[in-house]
Amino acid sequence: MHKPYYIFITGGVLSGLGKGICTASIGKILQWRGFKVEPIKIDGYLNFDAGTLRPTEHGEVWVTYDGGEIDQDLGHYERFLDVKISKINNITSGQIYWQVIKNEREGKYLGKTVQLIPHVTDEIKRRIRQVAEKSKPDFVLVEIGGTVGDYENAIFIEAARQMRMEGEKCVFIHVSYVPIPKHLGEQKTKPTQHSVKMLRDLGIQPDFIICRSEKPLDDVRRKKIATFCDVKEENVISDPDVDFVYELPLVFEEQKLAEKILSHFNLKPPQTLAVKKRWEGLVGKIKSLDKKVKIAIVGKYFDIGNFVLADSYISVIEAVKHASWHNGVKPEIIWINSKDFEKDPSKVSVLDEVDGVIVPGGFGSSGVEGKVLAIKYCRENNKPFLGLCFGLQLAVVEFARNVCKLEGAHSTEIYPNTPYPVIDILPEQKDILEKSKYGATMRLGEYPAVLKKNTLVWKLYGKKEVVYERHRHRYEVNPEYHQTLQSHGLVFSGMSPDGRLVEFIELPNHRFFVATQAHPEFTSRFMKPNPLFDGLIKALSVPKP
Repeated sequence: MHKPYYIFITGGVLSGLGKGICTASIGKILQWRGFKVEPIKIDGYLNFDAGTLRPTEHGEVWVTYDGGEIDQDLGHYERFLDVKISKINNITSGQIYWQVIKNEREGKYLGKTVQLIPHVTDEIKRRIRQVAEKSKPDFVLVEIGGTVGDYENAIFIEAARQMRMEGEKCVFIHVSYVPIPKHLGEQKTKPTQHSVKMLRDLGIQPDFIICRSEKPLDDVRRKKIATFCDVKEENVISDPDVDFVYELPLVFEEQKLAEKILSHFNLKPPQTLAVKKRWEGLVGKIKSLDKKVKIAIVGKYFDIGNFVLADSYISVIEAVKHASWHNGVKPEIIWINSKDFEKDPSKVSVLDEVDGVIVPGGFGSSGVEGKVLAIKYCRENNKPFLGLCFGLQLAVVEFARNVCKLEGAHSTEIYPNTPYPVIDILPEQKDILEKSKYGATMRLGEYPAVLKKNTLVWKLYGKKEVVYERHRHRYEVNPEYHQTLQSHGLVFSGMSPDGRLVEFIELPNHRFFVATQAHPEFTSRFMKPNPLFDGLIKALSVPKP
């Protein structure tokens, strides 16, 4: 059996510290040294997966190539590491308990009393090892979501402790918060001390402590944390705020974190690969950029209470950044709530102040007409536009209404009695919804699209005949209206191999008017932007006729 090295990453004090970015960065610095890494994210919630969670509840739902609806941290892993990660790399309490109860009902425990230990912990360990056995990496990085002290996480930490006791080669890294209270103006280590104490109470002594703070950790605080937390002073790692997250691997490099981890495992560090220099070069280039572009994201998953949540569209934001940086410009993201246009349609003229517009995915009727108004404005005013998933569907609705003159055209998701159902549910999905089977039942994962030659989309994808992007939807462009839409000038630049489903559309006499039924943001990488986002940014430099 393949025996990898395990790195467990836990969090303390508060959630949202950036454990996912830390995990991805640790993976990156090991990857630079030629090691194969495989990240796993563990979530304590009882949902089976993230598919039924609202974006404002838990952030964006990340879609894997094999159809998983999972935690957004796996998006960070893919963007940093440029790997395709399976849905089995996201483990939730819901999955664990579901399997344990199923095993009990099937008599697999041979009549024993089923308990948290050993039955639940055994299932956790089985799933972690399953990922390791499938991909055979050198290192498995296991990020345990939430914070130490959360009831739902204790069982995962116990499973990690057991793995070490069973002879697995493990390193434990604790990410903790070192605040700087404004009224004091100095870093305070007590929250980290308490957090580590709780972790030790659960049987885990961290080997490394990564300290998140606004500013770099000073020697006084580093020594104090080392003394009170029983960690070598050189293993207390500073994780200060950075201008953008892709700097963090370089911050860890400066502190020789990779060498310290390898030394813990008695491994000799290989030579750093050349790809590190390319990463370093791009980071340096980004820091020197001064030309800006304004990109409006017209959506609705922004607000929760009195706060605005960018996490709802984190992959779209990162894809815009990747494409902008590679084209030598700095992106300025403008958040526009589509519901504002519904209250006052004249406000749509605010789009004249931006360089390009993106209408991302979404579900439900809220804010829909505002998005349609934004798309109409882009089409009529030659404003570069990119529609993603629901953005394609609403672009078709707008075109059908205002160009094809199909008054009242709509999606049956929003208006079931529309006289012109230009967007309709897949027949196989109707039965699923009637039975209220909402989880993991959409058209999910990676699907091929056959591109039409000489279209803009075909050129953007390097004149490839077939391309693959990830999907998450139930509704499609209604085949009954394909001919009508095309006869009025809408170009179907990509179709499913059977010619039944519309995957890409575009308007040929427009600076850039492209939409896709897919979610291309999921395949954008720091070192390799997605072609559609790259095309949008390039179009911004084309003068308006």
